[in-house]
Amino acid sequence: MGKYQLDNKGQAAVAKYHEKNKPAQFDKKQQLEKIRAEYLKKKQDQTDK
Repeated sequence: MGKYQLDNKGQAAVAKYHEKNKPAQFDKKQQLEKIRAEYLKKKQDQTDK
């Protein structure tokens, strides 16, 4: 047993705190769309030359 044991109310508060401060979930679809747009732009610039 640890020195600082939390009751149910304390555990809920800690979980809520961590949920709020968690970084945004990595969105794979959005990342792929961004990479695709950059690729198409680069490809367009190459064909313009």
